[in-house]
Amino acid sequence: MKTKKKRCLTPFSSPSSGFTLIEALFAAMLLGLVIAALAAASGSFTMANGYGMDLTTAEFLIEQVRELTTSAVDPDDDDYVDFNTFVTDPRYDGTPFGPVDARGNPLPAEFSGFKQIVEIERVQSGNFDQAGPFDSPFVRVTVTVTKGGQPISSTSWIRANMDE
Repeated sequence: MKTKKKRCLTPFSSPSSGFTLIEALFAAMLLGLVIAALAAASGSFTMANGYGMDLTTAEFLIEQVRELTTSAVDPDDDDYVDFNTFVTDPRYDGTPFGPVDARGNPLPAEFSGFKQIVEIERVQSGNFDQAGPFDSPFVRVTVTVTKGGQPISSTSWIRANMDE
């Protein structure tokens, strides 16, 4: 005759060998932590992507000003945009404006949060680092693009008066 062995029951086991309440709560807590970590990581990646989009837009707006300040013939109306036209333009005194495209036209509403700040300073012919009231054919153009009053990107370049 076969005898049944008695199983030793501990306080944490049951005859059905299923999950205890503590084990189920622990599993639910771990699952909740994983979901919260994924949500936080997703939020961080979304913010980083937003900053990247703002930086890309700022670089685009800087390039629009770079083209706007180039001495060239306008292909639509054959007007020559000369060096002195953009050097004396009142928009380029450091006050925010725009955003505008390479022809000075306002950009669509998608760009409405951005502003372009353009400063033009005459620089010494032999030393482009020194700005002042020089009678020089060179100017330093500095463009800063802001969004909500916060600077996003800034760059400078030297333009020469090729009209002389």
